[in-house]
Amino acid sequence: MQHKNITFIGAGNMAGSIINGLVKSGYPAKQICASAPSLTNTQKLADDLSILNSQDNNQSAQWADVVVLGVKPQMMAAVCQTLVDAGVDFSDKLVISIAAGVSVARLQSILGENTAVIRTMPNTPSLLQKGMTGLFASQQVSPKDKVFSGDLMAAVGEIVWVEEEAQINAVIAAAGSAPAYFFLFMEAMQTKAMEMGFSEEDARLLVQQAAIGSAEMVKQNPQLDLATLRNNVISKGGTTAEAVRTFNELALPEIVGKAMQAASDRGAEMEKLF
Repeated sequence: MQHKNITFIGAGNMAGSIINGLVKSGYPAKQICASAPSLTNTQKLADDLSILNSQDNNQSAQWADVVVLGVKPQMMAAVCQTLVDAGVDFSDKLVISIAAGVSVARLQSILGENTAVIRTMPNTPSLLQKGMTGLFASQQVSPKDKVFSGDLMAAVGEIVWVEEEAQINAVIAAAGSAPAYFFLFMEAMQTKAMEMGFSEEDARLLVQQAAIGSAEMVKQNPQLDLATLRNNVISKGGTTAEAVRTFNELALPEIVGKAMQAASDRGAEMEKLF
């Protein structure tokens, strides 16, 4: 992986997880800076990982070759405008956004129309280096910077590049928001298991281990499609067959599809707000 000076503007959970992944993968800590007005998060990262930290976004951005924007979508325009007003020149920098709902065009309208911008959509398992990230590169991004961005996000999990920016909203639907879908399903299973007489602790163990094992079976059997893996569990006339019949009767696939579309549509709406 190339080594560049990287400044993270904003030091929330996602920025912190990327920084952790980079340092654990051997990236030089002294070429990473976490910057935010408050030292609450940046100081802990500096203490734990020996990275640089700052309360001066402008100075930190000036120092960087790569600026990772990790602020909330509703704050993005104001933060970027402040950097520009302070004289930060983005013409020779790579900008990576990890915020949902902020388009490349919106960022370039503030930072400069020829700014090289990468939009990413990581999900929360990135905190454990088990993330899934979708990436889109503006036409100004060089091949080398595209490779660098992919390597950076691969430090916290798997990556997929999309060719059209609109597909980032599909990434949100399929991966960015997906942990919440699984947690909801697991929560419902835990609740029912408790109703069946298990303690909260045992019900959670039953559900979480089934989920972990199922995900690992998917990962370890790439030659098998998901339908085959599902059918391998089902015996005709058995208990699993009855459960799956009930799910299908209640239109689970249609419910999942509608929920994913709603997430994607909301992502597109947010691009008009910020």
